[in-house]
Amino acid sequence: MPESSHLMAFALISLGMVLTPGPNMIYLVSRSISQGPAAGLVSLGGIGLGFVFYMLCAVFGVTALLMAVPFAYDTLRLAGAAYLLWLAWQAVRPGARSPFQATLLPSDSPGRLFAMGFLTNVLNPKIAVMYLSLLPQFIRPDQGHVLGQAVTLGSVQILVSLSVNAAIAITAGSIARTVSARPGWLVVQRWLMGTMLAGLAVRMATEARR
Repeated sequence: MPESSHLMAFALISLGMVLTPGPNMIYLVSRSISQGPAAGLVSLGGIGLGFVFYMLCAVFGVTALLMAVPFAYDTLRLAGAAYLLWLAWQAVRPGARSPFQATLLPSDSPGRLFAMGFLTNVLNPKIAVMYLSLLPQFIRPDQGHVLGQAVTLGSVQILVSLSVNAAIAITAGSIARTVSARPGWLVVQRWLMGTMLAGLAVRMATEARR
């Protein structure tokens, strides 16, 4: 079981990432606005299954890597920091798109909504990089039960992501109207997320292994 401080830090990073616009959020918001919150929640079910798929792949791969390669931790720590910096830039770069500038989509059946949510997540390289580069930062092999630590952290990420995205799916229409009426709010949100992600990247890059 990871330390409570590690769980909180990982949950904070997960929150920052889920609030950073990406393919999952854009699809989810577009679907919720076009077909209603229920359709968005069904799509979110598929996205959640995609998270579980990536988590299981990463958990077993990362566990084996940390046990076999002495310098794997430091390599992945720096890769994770670089990835967070890239996400920070994506949040604040000129011309960044708001997911609430949604594309209207045709109505689909629940089965297709679920399948499209799953494919949108599985084909999103951001998720694969997140698990492979960030998950190891919070695993402490010297504390034992590496597999258990990885599963716990992955479950925290999934819980945070699904909770936030469910709220977004339900309120997507209202948020879209607010953003269109007050575009300055979007700028504030982008810079807050970018600053938080950059700060976490610096902390991760400078933190020595315990």
